[in-house]
Amino acid sequence: MGANVDKTDHRNLGTKLTPEWFDHMNVNRSATERRTASYGGRRTVKKQWQAAWLVQAVRCIDLTTLAGDDTEGRVRRLCAKARQPIRADIKEALGLGDMRITTGAVCVYPTMVGHAVRALEGSGVPVASVATGFPTGLTPLPLRLAEIKYAVEQGAAEIDIVIAREQVLTQNWEALYDEVVQMRAACGDAHMKAILATGDLRTLSNVYKASMVAMQAGADFIKTSTGKEDANATLPVSLTMLRALRDYGDLTGETVGFKPAGGLKSAKDAMLWLIMVKEELGLRWMQPDLFRIGASSMLGDIERQLEHHVTGRYAASHRHTLA
Repeated sequence: MGANVDKTDHRNLGTKLTPEWFDHMNVNRSATERRTASYGGRRTVKKQWQAAWLVQAVRCIDLTTLAGDDTEGRVRRLCAKARQPIRADIKEALGLGDMRITTGAVCVYPTMVGHAVRALEGSGVPVASVATGFPTGLTPLPLRLAEIKYAVEQGAAEIDIVIAREQVLTQNWEALYDEVVQMRAACGDAHMKAILATGDLRTLSNVYKASMVAMQAGADFIKTSTGKEDANATLPVSLTMLRALRDYGDLTGETVGFKPAGGLKSAKDAMLWLIMVKEELGLRWMQPDLFRIGASSMLGDIERQLEHHVTGRYAASHRHTLA
């Protein structure tokens, strides 16, 4: 599906706040669940095509560590894996020996950004940083904006902001829009991913509306979850966000990316989300400039599945440790 060279400088320009684009929207949960239930059954990819899709999934992973005991050493090991996410012998057996394959990004806390930038120097792999009081987003707005600016100054090329869930739950769209606009401005040239924390938003209608407001405010990506909620990325939530993304594109001509995160752990998960993105938006959105997967343990399982494809044997999981 192409070398890892399609990260572009395209930015979502945003629009004025336009509630008439979303206020009337009510998402039917049962219909959404019926639609998503079909992805793992009748839409399948097998053999060498499955291997190709799994390699593509690797290119879309934001390899992530967001632990309280993160250290420079852990971040450096994560970055080494991001530089060479698939073992050289497996790449060779797949006929990809000369292809440059990296993960889409490395995602860390702001204080770890400098370590990651140094470890990834010359690799072309961008550093993403969570910010704005992650994961709750409940610190004062000036502090949230300062955190964005700090991460950018440290070298982050992408910022994963979190929205204030209260503004969605109270339908205060103007307040949500104004805050995200200010966050977008604080990002400067760094791409902004807006985390909706969908597990806290209660309804799929709220997910759709929050997606539209974030995109109108200039989000370059919309992202499902922090990974810290009780419920993280699910297929119904993701489908709702993809439909909002498609509607926004139809209304504005803008292309906005999508990032599921939280709870995606296996090669099977990667395939399900890739299939859904292709079904709903087409091949263009399967590229890492428009699709990312927030994950840490998933990469080890994908590498294990690729080894099985080329050898016919499953390796012990400890042979594909992440870091």
